Amino acid sequence: MKKNKLAFIFPGQGSQYVGMGSDFYESFAESRKVFDEANEVLNMDLKSICFNGTEEDLKKTENTQPAILATSIAILKAMEARGIDCEYTAGLSLGEYSSLVTSKSLEFKDALKVVKERGRFMQEAVPLGVGGMAAILGLDKEKLPLIIQKTKEYGIVEVANYNSPEQIVLSGEMKGLKVACEEAVKLGAKKAVPLSVSAPFHSSLLSSAGEKLKNELSKVDIRETQKKFISNVDAKISSNKDEIKPKLVNQVSNSVLWQQSVEYMINEGVDTFVELGPGKSLSGFVKRIGKSMGKEVKSLSVNDVNSFEETIKYIKSVKDNE
Repeated sequence: MKKNKLAFIFPGQGSQYVGMGSDFYESFAESRKVFDEANEVLNMDLKSICFNGTEEDLKKTENTQPAILATSIAILKAMEARGIDCEYTAGLSLGEYSSLVTSKSLEFKDALKVVKERGRFMQEAVPLGVGGMAAILGLDKEKLPLIIQKTKEYGIVEVANYNSPEQIVLSGEMKGLKVACEEAVKLGAKKAVPLSVSAPFHSSLLSSAGEKLKNELSKVDIRETQKKFISNVDAKISSNKDEIKPKLVNQVSNSVLWQQSVEYMINEGVDTFVELGPGKSLSGFVKRIGKSMGKEVKSLSVNDVNSFEETIKYIKSVKDNE
C-alpha cells in the first residue's frame, strides 16, 4: 500500500476567536510552554488575550498575528509530542510564519517578534477606513480582469488571495472595492462579501509595510528549511534561506497563491492535509481544490483537543495500514 504524504497547513488572520488554544494549554505541557514563552518574549499577557480577552483586543492586528502564531505552534508541539510529523508545510499569509517554525527555518521566539511588528506595519501602512477587502464567491476567474478594469477610475483594487476554485479575495481602496463587488455580482458571482479587516492586505497599498518588514527580518536568523515549505508568492518549494526573506517581504503586498500552493502539493502526492490553528477555513479550501482536480484528499482541522484526538487516531490508523 502506498505511504501517505502528510502536509501541515496553518491559517492566517481572520481565523482568531476568544478562547483559542486554552484547552491545549490546560491539557499539554508542550502547549503550555509555547504560550508561556510567547508572554515572556513579547513582554505582554498574550495568553490572556487569546483565552479570555475581548474580541476588540484580539482583533488588533499587532495582537492577532502573534496570538494566531502562538496558538498554531502550541497545537503543533502537541502533535509532535504524539509522534506526528509532516513532509510538506504551507501557511496562508501570516500562517507562513507558523509554517517556517515547523520547517525549523525560523525560531518561534524570532517569529513572534517579527509578526508583532508585521501586524503594526500593516496596520499603519493605510489609514483606517481608506482600504479594505472583499471575498468574491463563485465567479468565473476569466472575468476577473473585467472587474479590475472597471475599478480603475475609482481606486486601486487587486487580487489579494486565490483561496479556492470558488473563492478569491480582492483588496484595495474602499470606493474601488464597492464597484468591484457590484460588478462581480453582475458578472455572475454568487456573492461579494466585504471582510471585517482593518487594512487592504496583500495589495500594493502595503508596499511601505514590506519595506519596514525587510528591516525587521534582517534582525533574525533564517536557516535552510528541513521540510518541503511552499511559499505563498510563487506556490513553489522554497528551501534556500536567502530566498525566504525576500519572499516574506513581497508577500505583504502581493497575491497569496493558496489554491496554486495546494494544487502543487496534491500534484506532489500529498493526500492528507492537517490544518493546525484556529478556524477551519483552510481545510474547507483544500476539499474544494482537491474536488476540482478530481483528486481524493483527506482534509482535517485541529483547533481543539477533541479534533486533535480524532486526527491523531485517524493518522495512526492510516500508518498501521501502510
